[in-house]
Amino acid sequence: MTFSAIIVAAGSGTRAGPGQAKQWRDLAGKAVLRWSAESLVAAGAKKLVIVADPAARPMLDQALRGLQGWSTTGGGATRALSVQAGLDALSDRPADEPTLIHDAARPFLGAATISALLSALDEADGAIPAMPVADTLKSIAPEGRIATKSRDGLWRAQTPQAFRRDRLLAAYGAWRGDQEPTDDAQVVENDGGRVALVPGDPMLMKLTYPEDFAMAERLAGAARITRMGQGFDAHRWGPGESVWLCGVEIAHNETLIGHSDADAGLHALTDAILGAIGEGDIGDHFPPTDPQWKGAASDKFLIHAVDLVRKRGGCLVNVDVTLICERPKIKPHRAAMRERLAQILGLPLDRVSVKATTTEGMGFTGRGEGLSAQAIAVVETPA
Repeated sequence: MTFSAIIVAAGSGTRAGPGQAKQWRDLAGKAVLRWSAESLVAAGAKKLVIVADPAARPMLDQALRGLQGWSTTGGGATRALSVQAGLDALSDRPADEPTLIHDAARPFLGAATISALLSALDEADGAIPAMPVADTLKSIAPEGRIATKSRDGLWRAQTPQAFRRDRLLAAYGAWRGDQEPTDDAQVVENDGGRVALVPGDPMLMKLTYPEDFAMAERLAGAARITRMGQGFDAHRWGPGESVWLCGVEIAHNETLIGHSDADAGLHALTDAILGAIGEGDIGDHFPPTDPQWKGAASDKFLIHAVDLVRKRGGCLVNVDVTLICERPKIKPHRAAMRERLAQILGLPLDRVSVKATTTEGMGFTGRGEGLSAQAIAVVETPA
């Protein structure tokens, strides 16, 4: 089912303790916000709107670096106003399109939850994931007296919550409560709408207090596995005036010969990423017999490999490329190569390495007949 999504990320998260707001904090190698953003994009969201403080745009860009398919809009003074700002930012989408509203502080969003919510909208005005209350409930009177409360019929609501956009907008328009609604489902319920429950997910915990982050780190490790892939590529020298290496054009008295732009660094790295997820090699995805790839920029191949990782709900951890050649000199261009790779891959610069070496005059690279590259990529994916 076609859908769009909103992630509310405009809060300050003061209960999470000192430091950055929780949506920008690192969780197992990536920002908390990125976990759910990747899940929604991988599930097929046609448009993803991140509602955030405009002043936080640098952190937002860093958190979602390399991720495609999202836009942002400013938030309001309350969560309800931020949600409405997100709905307004979806005005170019069909009015009755299913829309998921999600909290940035719930990172472990699974595809099964998204699918269940969308299916439930066939027969309801809204749908929420919820877990039955399992713990004994107590209330404390002002004088300190403790009383036990019944938990029968009580559920813990989670996000994302699903509604058709026009239905939720109408419900917000009709809201006359003096109090801030605790979630979007309450707004629809208050407007006479029927909200369905779908099975919640214990993994959809909300990060609220400092101790929640320690638990989330353990869950992230248990729910994911680390994979490693390696790649190798080589091209011969031929007549030319420049050469492409790791996405950077370098003036040179020769060029590398290949069907595409012959960027051996990007080719080796693409194969390393494909190998890490068991997706064959670059030739399987971009056959050299296909004329559409003649002279193509090799960053297209690398972006494709990264997209395959993200569609599995995975992420790159770090990459390491070694260029093997007598010429050209790589050191003057290493910084530009690292920056270009970081941009393509959506990685911080300190997780991107580019090195160079020679073979001391031995072999085809030593004789100046060609250039080779090898790469290693580390990837994390759901177990």
